[in-house]
Amino acid sequence: MIVIARFTVSLEDADDFVARAAGAVEALGSRPGFRDSWIGRAADDPTLWTVVTEWDGPGYYRRALSDFEVRMAAVPLLSLAHDEPTAFEVVSGHEPG
Repeated sequence: MIVIARFTVSLEDADDFVARAAGAVEALGSRPGFRDSWIGRAADDPTLWTVVTEWDGPGYYRRALSDFEVRMAAVPLLSLAHDEPTAFEVVSGHEPG
C-alpha cells in the first residue's frame, strides 16, 4: 500500500516544510509495517510537494497514525495536505531486472 499526500507550499516555506516532512517520515518510519518513503517537489511547479510512504497494508498505516509520536510529528503536517484520497492499494508493480 502507498500513501500519497500532496501539499501546496510557498517558496519561502519550502525549507521549513522539508524539515517538518522529514520529522513526520522519521516518526512514521519507526512504526511496524513501514517500508519506505519519499519527499518530493513537482518538477513543473516548485510549490507542489508530496510525501509518499509505503506500507505492508492499510492496517499498519492506520495503526501508525494512532501512535503518540506520529500524532505529534505527522498528523499536524498531514492535516495540511490537499483534501483528496491519499491511500492506494498497489495492484501491479515492476521490480528492476
